[in-house]
Amino acid sequence: MAAAGGPGARRSPFALGTAARRSLDKTLQGLEKLQRLVEQPGLGLRNSPPCLPQLLPQTRQHLLLIRGQPGASLSCLWEAGYFPVYINNLQRKVKQATKLFKGEPEGIFQEGSASRRKLTKLSLIFSHMLGELRALIPSGQDQGHQYRPSQLPAEAFWRGTWGARSLVPWSEFQEGLQRVHPVVPGPMAAALRATMDLTCSDHVSIFEFDIFTRLFQPWPTLLKNWTHLAVTHPGYVAFLTYDEVRARLQTYSNKPGSYVFRLSCTRLGQWAIGYVSRDGSILQTIPQDRPLFLALIEGHKEGFYLYPDGKNMNPDLTELTEPTPQNRIEVSPDQAQLYSQMGSTFQLCKICAENDKDVRIQPCGHLLCGDCLNAWQQTQAPTCPFCRREILGREEIRIDPVGGRGAGAAPDEDGDDLEDVESVLQELAALRKAGHPAFPPCPDPELPGPPVPPRLDLLQPRDPDPTPQHLPLPPLGHPSQNPSDWIRHRPLPPRPRPRRPPAPPLSQGPEEPS
Repeated sequence: MAAAGGPGARRSPFALGTAARRSLDKTLQGLEKLQRLVEQPGLGLRNSPPCLPQLLPQTRQHLLLIRGQPGASLSCLWEAGYFPVYINNLQRKVKQATKLFKGEPEGIFQEGSASRRKLTKLSLIFSHMLGELRALIPSGQDQGHQYRPSQLPAEAFWRGTWGARSLVPWSEFQEGLQRVHPVVPGPMAAALRATMDLTCSDHVSIFEFDIFTRLFQPWPTLLKNWTHLAVTHPGYVAFLTYDEVRARLQTYSNKPGSYVFRLSCTRLGQWAIGYVSRDGSILQTIPQDRPLFLALIEGHKEGFYLYPDGKNMNPDLTELTEPTPQNRIEVSPDQAQLYSQMGSTFQLCKICAENDKDVRIQPCGHLLCGDCLNAWQQTQAPTCPFCRREILGREEIRIDPVGGRGAGAAPDEDGDDLEDVESVLQELAALRKAGHPAFPPCPDPELPGPPVPPRLDLLQPRDPDPTPQHLPLPPLGHPSQNPSDWIRHRPLPPRPRPRRPPAPPLSQGPEEPS
């Protein structure tokens, strides 16, 4: 790559800028030629993601934005190392797609032909490449050194290993990953590379690494999750489009509960699960804010995900829910004694005072129960209910009592957090009073429940409790207020009931349902 102007090349800024513009002009010409080929009326490409007639001009427009940068900026971009690899890879992919129209001109126009399938796979790669380009060079200037993976341990690993670099060769990446997540050489390493290298460039960018760690979170069991979900699970399908999933599941339309899952091609870093509903419809949904294995486990309990790719044997994923040492928190004797004096425990969620804490928010580290976090996120911006920092991830945790074998000590929690809890309760109450959509005045019995998970039973209002639990919350600092009374008698936060429309069948539009 040094010969192409990479970091090892000793060339003047003017020469680097000239090389960048020449490569860009060549790439733009190739994209324009391919654009004319895919727009032929007889080809009949469907207007559903990923759609080449839309992807190619969007890629071309972003490259024109980059080309319009001053010479010094282009030189810096070329010398940083990522952009030359991207351009060379894009040129190869354009040539591969163009060649499909020359080798078998009649085959590319036939739905279901080998040439057409190759073009579909290339369209997915073009989609991934456009997403990566927009993420690392968002405004025509290299921002890869500032890109932050959403999983904090993943960010710490990447920056601690490769510093400000945004791209490393696969061999170098595999060697670095081996230090924290060993992988067996041979077929397993090849499968990992095929899963992670979304752009098929023989490199791994920080963007691709971020996508992989989001898909197979949490970080402590990253490769274990990947093995169970992408290597051995019969429901995983790689490089399939929205329409192809529908065609695949149509075979099982008389077998409700059949399902497959794939990487979303419109929302990189998230999964798309396609399944056959009870009435034989083919639906697709994108699970939000939780690992895929939890969505599959919950969907199986509800009767949605029963037969992976139509097979009767559904893998047991409960092993992945077992907390690792990194996910266990031990309560200190002092903390246990302090909460005992208040008639409570450290494990108890401070918002609802009913469930145990089982979620740690990233990056702030605040602890609460999953029910309260879900209810909060459905009515507020994606921020922590305590400190209002942006939520970049969530981690399932288990709190061990005193004398447990937790790997980490429980964080200190002082009286200031009590004011935070009161603020959370007041905001939710104000939203309910203002008639927020998440707080319907009464359920409509004629509206059917959505045909997809999540676990709506966790968000249903609970039976009213005649105990003093619903007494008004006394103001903090009141001389007669007792901490134990505050814990036991303050009101529960409202649990909103989301009204999401059912996920539309694939034939109803080109966009993936949320």
